[in-house]
Amino acid sequence: MSKPRALVTRGIFDEALEMIRETIDVDLWEDEMPPSRDVLLEKVKGVDGLLCLLTDKVDSELMDTAGPQLKVVSQIAVGFDNIDIPEATRRNIPVGNTPDVLTQTTADAAWALLLAAARRIGESERAVRSGNWRTWHPLHYLGQDVYNATLGIIGMGRIGIEVAKRSSGFNMQVLYSDIYRREDLEKEYGFKYVDLETIYKESDFISVHTVLSEETHHLISTKEFGIMKNNAVIVNAARGPIIDSKALYKALSEQTIAAAGLDVTDPEPIPVDDPLLTLENCVIVPHIASASVKTRREMSMISAENLIRGIKGERLLTPVNPEVYD
Repeated sequence: MSKPRALVTRGIFDEALEMIRETIDVDLWEDEMPPSRDVLLEKVKGVDGLLCLLTDKVDSELMDTAGPQLKVVSQIAVGFDNIDIPEATRRNIPVGNTPDVLTQTTADAAWALLLAAARRIGESERAVRSGNWRTWHPLHYLGQDVYNATLGIIGMGRIGIEVAKRSSGFNMQVLYSDIYRREDLEKEYGFKYVDLETIYKESDFISVHTVLSEETHHLISTKEFGIMKNNAVIVNAARGPIIDSKALYKALSEQTIAAAGLDVTDPEPIPVDDPLLTLENCVIVPHIASASVKTRREMSMISAENLIRGIKGERLLTPVNPEVYD
């Protein structure tokens, strides 16, 4: 009896691949770059399962092309805005993701960006490497103090909570805005629930952790930057399009705000001629917030387990659309 088939659209940890291959015939896309749309549609034909990334668009066309035997879509990420979840649900296809395991790692990375942007770490490190550090000077590379400052969190989900909790070591006041109020967190940690305008007006540091949706696309643009403090530092470790990149460039270049730290961009990867890359007060890294050995291994293992369970007709470890089991 032949094994079921699955397409895995990028290299993952060997342990996870070996686990999949015990029961499934794997077509692994080994190139560093994602498969093109045409290649993806060709390779998905006849597969029983798909293990994919955010760069792979999983829509009705892809599901049609795969065929009615497609049993599961397993994403190696927390987000899933590249997948048409209602369409998958309509077809009774469970979709899995990898929540929880990257929460702490991503919160650490958000703080790394916050500190790097606040204290001009990238700019000053480049000065050393280029030979432009000639002397110590009282007015060189002056950044923003983090201790005793006000931190605004946009999106108080798992990651937002952990970012906020880390602020206690810096004696910060934490403001947060979310569709849900968390009175338990307010009582335990002293966080303060406010509207978005208050976040923009009163925060010295703003960390973005909301989901990307029609409502949050360009949530932060010219108007929002205009009411921020001129010493404000903004960090985005969520999704690039939440911030209007053109408005961000204008705010940074005109010093409407002090600095930014970005783990995500719009588009992604950011083009090498993007004007944001010309700014010293903008720290940009290549979507590495979950990039620790431990976390990426766990993400690989969870996505592999979701794939295997889905193909076997078992409940996924972490289903995005659990209603398919009703």
